[in-house]
Amino acid sequence: MPRIWDIHVHFPRNFQKPEEEPQVALDHMADRLRECGVVKASLLCPNWGGNSNWGRGPEGDPHPLTHESCLEMASRHPDLFVPHAVVDPELHGEHRIHELHTMGYRGLKIIGTRKPYDDPSFFPTYRAAEALGMPILFHCGVIGGGTDLLKSHPRRDAKSAQRWRDQDEYERREAAGESLEGLPPRRFRGGPNETSAMYMRPFHLETLANRFPKLKIIGAHLGGTGNYDEAASVARWRRWVYFDMSGGRTVERHAVERNLIGGEIAVEKLIFGSDCAADEVHEHVERFQKIFADLNLSDEEQDLMWYRNAAELFGLEEPKWAIE
Repeated sequence: MPRIWDIHVHFPRNFQKPEEEPQVALDHMADRLRECGVVKASLLCPNWGGNSNWGRGPEGDPHPLTHESCLEMASRHPDLFVPHAVVDPELHGEHRIHELHTMGYRGLKIIGTRKPYDDPSFFPTYRAAEALGMPILFHCGVIGGGTDLLKSHPRRDAKSAQRWRDQDEYERREAAGESLEGLPPRRFRGGPNETSAMYMRPFHLETLANRFPKLKIIGAHLGGTGNYDEAASVARWRRWVYFDMSGGRTVERHAVERNLIGGEIAVEKLIFGSDCAADEVHEHVERFQKIFADLNLSDEEQDLMWYRNAAELFGLEEPKWAIE
């Protein structure tokens, strides 16, 4: 079994059971990760007690996650978790990044901004991360997580149809001021999401790599479906820009069919990421084991993507360079 650094582990929550203790879910995640050979996991910790644009907790959440509470719970697994604070650079500027680093955070995650990633107003956040050596994982592409209308359209999938009925009924009752009792909680609060996939393209990361030449950048999902060429170009020419391979079967299929792994993006620039529920991590690991075998990658090349690239990025391993 390979040693693995999973670069994309969301703090687990069961939104159908908001009463579940977050610590229980996190301990379960830790067990499942270890069973799959994960020795380090970048744990993405939200701050649902705040007012960020993306990723707020369900209405009436009895256990709202904050940067402080997530870090406390993760401390039960210091050998495994490398805490990343999910931040909004519009709200969390230079001072807050320094606070988070002092608290114990070693990386950041950014998603769903109201402006392009390379908007100059976000630069203080990046400047602090660069100075502190905190890698930033940036979501790239369309934000998923809702109904997959390719595979599970409500016209032909009963569970999706019921979710849409519940959502419509929730919104009707809420607008009418009626009781919401008996309806499942909505995952996200608030009005429309003020973001766009156009704000989260890999080319924006190239701007940041130019402006902050020592900022360690990881783009998620191989740049996002539709953005692979951009991701490959940026990774090719910018030293500290990497991409994770999370995103599920669609991204994995594209990675093989379009010769992305080692063909368009060097194996030295790719990092494994699961980005899934605890009980699904093993499936992701098994699929990549098969992908790497089918591509006839050497043990050294596989170790780079499983572990070493991330370990070097976070300073746990010394880079190995060629000698003439």
